[in-house]
Amino acid sequence: MAETSDTRTPAEIEADIKSRRDNLAETLDEIGVRVHPKTIVGDARAKVVSNIDHTLGKAYVSVNRVVSDVKGQFVTEDGAPRVERIVPVALVVVGVVGLLALGTRRRRA
Repeated sequence: MAETSDTRTPAEIEADIKSRRDNLAETLDEIGVRVHPKTIVGDARAKVVSNIDHTLGKAYVSVNRVVSDVKGQFVTEDGAPRVERIVPVALVVVGVVGLLALGTRRRRA
């Protein structure tokens, strides 16, 4: 076996051991925090909330796009109502509501 010579003094070796022990203790503390059940639950909860926020954001954008498209069918680009499209839809709505009211009235009688 080849001998290795260490030119450090005993005080330097002790300081090195203390430094490594401190680093190891810090690393173990970090591992302890990472694997603690509260940390794991908190991380999982944060991921779920993030995914929900992302999904809700996408849904909001989609709904906003649909509303804008529908609005575009009934309002011109300058904001004026398109009467030729509003009146037929209003008549259909009034007709459907009237039919529902008649159906309800017949059931009661």
